[in-house]
Amino acid sequence: MTEVVTIALPKGRVLRALVPVLARAGVDSDVLLADDRSLVREALQQGLRFLLVKPDDVATYVEYGAADIGVCGRDILMERSYELYQPLDLGVGRCRMVVAGVTGKPAPLGVPRVGTKYPRSATDHFARRGVQAEVIHLHGSVELAPVTGLADLIVDLVETGQTLSQNGLEEREEVARISSVLVANRAAYKLRQERIRPLVETLRVAASHPPAGT
Repeated sequence: MTEVVTIALPKGRVLRALVPVLARAGVDSDVLLADDRSLVREALQQGLRFLLVKPDDVATYVEYGAADIGVCGRDILMERSYELYQPLDLGVGRCRMVVAGVTGKPAPLGVPRVGTKYPRSATDHFARRGVQAEVIHLHGSVELAPVTGLADLIVDLVETGQTLSQNGLEEREEVARISSVLVANRAAYKLRQERIRPLVETLRVAASHPPAGT
């Protein structure tokens, strides 16, 4: 019997973007597209088991060995410290982490207040610029913070920038380029390399050769 590899995948938008990559790698993606609420999907004929989890939890499942490998946003890896291998950037879920503020309104001199879901990344970014910022940790509706006066600036993810403009905000500077990366449990990557590394290399080829026109 083929040894099963367990893969943690983020539910939602990134999963939909990942399915074509997995399909090009020869992975049976039908189980991922099935219209049911099961959070464990199996393609046992290929020796694969998928865990569908919240994006923020993928790295934790992999680090603690509940999954051998997974797909995680680089923003999450920047924000927290994980003991994981990162063998491959899959090139999906591309966006940018930026600093933004109210359009036409400069940030105050001194210590700006910064609202964000990414307090560590925000603190590190302003520290690199020699700016001491008061970082306010928010869990959602970050764009509301400058509009209501809760914060002078925000640090958040953007794709097109439309959400910023619709809320009267403008991008000030880029913090980092973000995409989804493959992460691997360190022990599994060493001890089960005969199963995991060929899969990683197949995914590498699939990620680097998207269909024409994409």
